[in-house]
Amino acid sequence: MRRDEIADLAAFVVVAEERSFTRAATRLGMAQSALSQIVRRIEERLGVRLLSRTTRSVAPTEAGERLIATLGPMLHDLDLAVASLGDLRDRPSGTIRITTVEHAAKTIIVPAMKRLLPDNPDIKVEITIDYGLADVVADRFDAGVRLGGDIAKGMIAMRIGPDTPMAIVGSPDYFRKHPAPASPAQLVDHRAINLRLPTSGTLNGWRLTPGGRETRVRIDGPLVLNTIDLILDATLDGHGLSYLPLDQVRPHLKAGRLMRVLDKFTPALPGYHLYYPHRRHPSAAFSLFVETLRFRG
Repeated sequence: MRRDEIADLAAFVVVAEERSFTRAATRLGMAQSALSQIVRRIEERLGVRLLSRTTRSVAPTEAGERLIATLGPMLHDLDLAVASLGDLRDRPSGTIRITTVEHAAKTIIVPAMKRLLPDNPDIKVEITIDYGLADVVADRFDAGVRLGGDIAKGMIAMRIGPDTPMAIVGSPDYFRKHPAPASPAQLVDHRAINLRLPTSGTLNGWRLTPGGRETRVRIDGPLVLNTIDLILDATLDGHGLSYLPLDQVRPHLKAGRLMRVLDKFTPALPGYHLYYPHRRHPSAAFSLFVETLRFRG
């Protein structure tokens, strides 16, 4: 394959990722018309349509998705190889892309950046909040963060935080209308504010230990949200019970804005882990990032 054909394919992947010729052209620093010609040239050469175009959006066709699935990891490896050349410079450099859940970002990753970024001005960290179990290779992330029991198979996993105590909480207004449950079985009489998991499409199960055995309980309710902050706000407004990290609700418990129930049936969750594929030559920036997050408790 000629070098210009490889460059064309890389440009196509950017258009597919951005789902916009305008945004892709800006990212690549080229004219939109030239980018459109590149995609048409690839489609003519392959004999299949790769992108479906409307006046408002661009989306990969089935053939386009298949090509992206192959090209994405290859281009990501190429980016890593180039980034690893930063080892030859005096200071680590490059962009590190991380997929994580909101709580881990707030309590572990962002605070750790105070130790990493001030002394390493050439390192950039991009954090994407996603409750799905992302394929870090296919989605071109450098690493992901999830609970210890939720790590994708075949990945290197490193603990970055302690176990996470959880709490089932509700507002005083809510409990005036719904008596506090004394056992997990009584949760069926309550309303929950739920988190939907994008990978499975199911509601997040509350991990409880009735009778000393852990089980996951799902409770119906009036609201399904996708961030901890929104779930906390809805709980404070009295819409129902919620299942949240204890550190996020502790100030409201102390102030009397929330009440905790079933604490003896609510075990801590496994600690957060950083997971990433094995690399023979990780960049200096990524190695430094990993060491910054390593849990030493």
